[in-house]
Amino acid sequence: MLTYILKRLGMMALTLLAIVTLAFFVIRWMPGSPFDDPEYSPELVRILEEKYRLHEPVPVQFFTYLKNLVTEGFWGVSFKLEPMVPVWQVIGERIPVTLGLNLLSLLLSLPLGLLAGMWAALYKSRLPDHLISLFIILFISVPSFVVASALQYFLGYQAKAFPIIYQSLGSFPERLHSLVLPVLALSFYPVASLCRYLRGELLETLSADYLLLARTKGLKKGQVLLRHAFPNSLVPLMPVIIPMFTGILSGSLVVERIFGIPGVGGLVTQSIQAGDHFLTIAVLFFYAAVNLLTVLITDLSYGLIDPRIRLGGGKDA
Repeated sequence: MLTYILKRLGMMALTLLAIVTLAFFVIRWMPGSPFDDPEYSPELVRILEEKYRLHEPVPVQFFTYLKNLVTEGFWGVSFKLEPMVPVWQVIGERIPVTLGLNLLSLLLSLPLGLLAGMWAALYKSRLPDHLISLFIILFISVPSFVVASALQYFLGYQAKAFPIIYQSLGSFPERLHSLVLPVLALSFYPVASLCRYLRGELLETLSADYLLLARTKGLKKGQVLLRHAFPNSLVPLMPVIIPMFTGILSGSLVVERIFGIPGVGGLVTQSIQAGDHFLTIAVLFFYAAVNLLTVLITDLSYGLIDPRIRLGGGKDA
């Protein structure tokens, strides 16, 4: 197991290096300069570019950047959004907000998706199953930013039940109250996805011979579903449940902008639009690292849930 984890971490490091390399060259070859500001004189722009070695050829800039990254752990500073502040300080101040939003969405999505999936499987081809299937199609088809805009208009603007903009300066209850609509907007798609997968897995498991035998021995359908079918359906669901966090994190890129949430998601578009090059690279690295780590945790979870996978995986498993 340890050998396998080390191999995967090595591959993750190479992948992240490739992502940083590609992002650096693409961003630096884009038109414009981080110091494109009408208030900056040409002489000041020249001095700043020489200070940060942006006047050199792009390959030379990259190797200088990589050297600073490896030897000093220096990712650069923000030029536009928070001038001269280290990029990871800018990101670090926003990570708690983004993680809080995504964890709340995940905590809401998991129980709702599991309950809806079990309910649909228990009442297969009956009214509850048809209604749940209708909502699944609706939630999967409609993007999160459309749901966010609809919630913002109907529940925020019309009903005035929730703030339409995140109350970053309010008290903790006020900030939590203003997160209700963003959390709902990010929860609809994962609830629908989890419900759809769980319903399919449960219906397949319930048709197994050993569960049919349990029914003939007097167990009710609900008892068979909770005691036997549901635990056996968790292993195939792990590739769906664990990456849900990454999916919600990706969805929050736009939702954070809609509700004015000062999280990491807003930095992606803001840094690109502002030409804040080093900040853009660091944000892309952050999202890539989260995605790769999620994939690794998903693979490791198979062995933790089902010992047969761990024991049958060979010497490196």
